[in-house]
Order: sequence, then C-alpha cells, then structure tokens
Amino acid sequence: MIHAVIGGGAAGIFAALRCKSQHPDAQVVVFEKTNQLLAKVRISGGGRCNVTHACFDPKQLVQNYPRGAKELLGPFHSFQPKDTIAWFEARGVTLKTEADGRMFPITDSSQTIIDCLLAEADKIGVEIRKQAKIESVVKVEGGFLIDQMRVDRLILATGSSSFGYQVAKSFGHSIVEPVPSLFTFNVPTSNLLDLAGISVPHAVLTIKETGHRQEGPLLITHWGFSGPAALKLSAWAARELHDLDYKATLVIQWTDTESFLERKGYPAIPRNLLVRLGINPAVPMRTLSNKVLSQMGEKLSADAYAVEGKTTYKQEFVTAGGIHLKEVDFKTMQSRITPGLFFAGEILNIDGITGGFNFQNAWTTGWLAGNAS
Repeated sequence: MIHAVIGGGAAGIFAALRCKSQHPDAQVVVFEKTNQLLAKVRISGGGRCNVTHACFDPKQLVQNYPRGAKELLGPFHSFQPKDTIAWFEARGVTLKTEADGRMFPITDSSQTIIDCLLAEADKIGVEIRKQAKIESVVKVEGGFLIDQMRVDRLILATGSSSFGYQVAKSFGHSIVEPVPSLFTFNVPTSNLLDLAGISVPHAVLTIKETGHRQEGPLLITHWGFSGPAALKLSAWAARELHDLDYKATLVIQWTDTESFLERKGYPAIPRNLLVRLGINPAVPMRTLSNKVLSQMGEKLSADAYAVEGKTTYKQEFVTAGGIHLKEVDFKTMQSRITPGLFFAGEILNIDGITGGFNFQNAWTTGWLAGNAS
C-alpha cells in the first residue's frame, strides 16, 4: 500500500505521521512543492509557534471557529488540545500556557516543533519529497495517479493553494471562494496613527454595516487598528467585509463609561490617547458640565472610524473558504464524493480566530485523515 500526502505543512506532516503509525508496513510519502517544510509553523506567533490553545471542552473550543464549528465538534472528541499536548510531551516537547490561553513550546522557538515533527517522520520512516512539483493527479481504479506514481490513498493538505482546490474540483468537489481572514484594519484618515504602539486592555469593536462585534485588547498601529479584538472581528466578519471591499465603519467602545459618567474618575487608558479623544484628565471632573461629560462619554463609547482596506501578514495569511464541508465525512476526513481521497487542514472551509486554533484544526483533521486513510 502506498499512502500519499500532498502538502508539507502542519496538517500534511501530522497526517503522514499518524498514517505511518497506523500502517507501519505501508509506504507513506509527503509531496511538498517548495524546499521548506512546515513554513507556517516556522513563522507563527512571531517565530514562537502558537501550537494550540488551552481550551479542553470541545463545545467551548468550537466557538472559536467562525467557519467549521459544527463539523469540528465530533473530531474534537477524538483529538483535541489535551491530545496535542500529550503527543508533543511524549516526544520531549513541553508546552506552556500564556495568560490569554495561547500555548507555546517552553523554548519559545518554533524550531522545537519543527524538529520534533521531522524527527518523528525520520524515526518511523515517512518519506518526504521536497521541491516536488506535481503536474497532474487523476483517479484510477483502486487509487490515484500522481504524475507517474500510483498510490492507493491520497490526503490533500495543500492549505489555501489553488493547486489543491483544482485537484479537489477535478474530483467533483465544490470550493467556497477563499477570502482573507485574520487581518488588521487600515484607517488612513484616523487621527491616532501617530500613537502607534499604544494599546488598551479591553475595547469593544463593532462593524456598523454588519453588526459583527468582538472585544478584547486593541492596538493602535501606523495604519489603523490591530490586536486580538481586531483580528477576531476580521475573522467573524471575513466574508461580509470582502463583499464590502473592506470599506466599512468601525465603531470602538474604548472603555466602560459607567463610572466616568457618574463622575467617579477618568478611564484607565493611556493619557495621550485620552487627550487625543478630546478628554483632558488634568481637568477636574467636577468642573465639567453635564453636556460636556455626555459628549465625552459618547466619544468613549461609540468612536467611529472609516475602514478603507486591510493588512495581512504574508506567510501567516489565513483564508475563509475551501472545500465545502458537507462534502467531507468528519469522522474520517474522507471525501463523500471520491473514495480514498481525504482532506486535512486549511484546504477545508474552516478557520479559527487565532493561530493556535488554526493549528489545532490542522492537528485534529490531520490525525483523523491519517488514522482513516
């Protein structure tokens, strides 16, 4: 038996490892078109690799996936973050949990994760072919033909690559149009751009045109707004923002204004940001008229900005879109259309609100695909 995996990213490598462990006598081959394996693992989390997220209840875990939540519930009962942690720890890699739940190797280096995965591949005999530019993939009786190589099972783990979509379409699958997810908001007319680097610990962001709302830390940048709140919002509103050509009204609630409006004190956000918002904390609150206080409260609770585009980080690019989920059996990750064809990772119309959730999708779907193929 020959099992082929196309794609040398997190999902593809993990699928190959699980497949080989299940079928030690089979030939398991990974085809990677570039010279670099696990490229997103290398650069994720600023080079530290946000391996997974410390969320161990599948019902809560799926709430972090704008697309794929319903479909992932079953798979997360089979392989979830606690299983990811155990898998790496069994191979000498300890993960740590940060305050926001993100999990990283204790070395703070993505190379640790890469070395672990590739050492395991070498140990159990997974064959990896880099710079393998495939010309064609066709279905033949009892298997597939990858160029001139006949294989019995095929796992597509090609991420958002158009090649993977083309192969899937050739086998009868439909593709939900891929659009960007996890991006920051460009606001060229913002009067805050020179305050780049300033953050507030808890803001509430709403896109006026869609009603999508998210909260969390917010970062002012040289081009607009970033930080967890902005990234989460971009994920949940990805398709609508694409349809709006990334032109929308972003409304920011900078802080809870209740105590401010009751004259109990100025908000605990950076002083230079307050001043830019038209609020001078040096002025005694008792001297403010009710009208002025109300105007300040309105600014703090509903500060509107015109979004005119987005910024994505090239290699960390995440898409909403991919293989239509109804065409996949989520117990096995096998195609409902073409027997012997499996999918794993970002090629599916699944995406999470941060890198760790996207990696967990890769580990889980890769594990299931490798397990069943």
